[in-house]
Amino acid sequence: MAKIVTPYNDETRGKKEQVEEMFDNIARRYDFLNHLLSLGIDIRWRKKAVKYIGGIKPLRILDIATGTGDFALEAVTLKPAKVTGLDISEGMMKYGRAKAKTMQVDKVVEFVKGDSEKMEFADNSYDAITVGFGVRNFENLEAGLREMYRVLRPGGRVAILEASQPPNAIIKWVFGLYFNYMVPAVGRLFSKDVRAYTYLPESVRVFPSGFEFIKILENIGFRNVEWKPLTLGVCAFYSMEK
Repeated sequence: MAKIVTPYNDETRGKKEQVEEMFDNIARRYDFLNHLLSLGIDIRWRKKAVKYIGGIKPLRILDIATGTGDFALEAVTLKPAKVTGLDISEGMMKYGRAKAKTMQVDKVVEFVKGDSEKMEFADNSYDAITVGFGVRNFENLEAGLREMYRVLRPGGRVAILEASQPPNAIIKWVFGLYFNYMVPAVGRLFSKDVRAYTYLPESVRVFPSGFEFIKILENIGFRNVEWKPLTLGVCAFYSMEK
């Protein structure tokens, strides 16, 4: 069993509570830092994932751990009837709602505060689900994945993007320097939450990525599970069906 890493290493509180506090704390600067630290490549990653779920022409899309809504807003390009962004951080979704209103898609995209491991949605209620760099923050990974499976309709698709460690030893070393030293340094410079950008590389190191994660997804019941490393393996794209 993988080691559980929490944002503030506070043993008196669960991971979920700490994750909510962390994202509320960094919400104001999140979009700026996210695009800066990924060099803007995260935009291409989301487009690739949305193209995959677009293959079934989904009408109802759920974006879990939506944050400021970038994935949910990208999904609007598929012309669905409704996109629901779910997150435990109201601080993050406040910015998502503002972006949806500016883009004039707030009638299509809704933001709902909720627990991804105990979703208040009916069985088989969504055609497609996206998760961008969020499953790593689940308190109980398998509970969250089972909930995703439950609310997805048969034949529906899931696209998950998650940070990962490059398989090539040299690239992994270079990426490690950037991820373990540069990212926390930039995070401290622009964010009031010192721990948030230290937690990021720590949580990536212990996450069961690649084939290990595929095995977990298949045990949940997902079919046609595939894993594609993106940008030299710094990001992993997992695609699957119910």
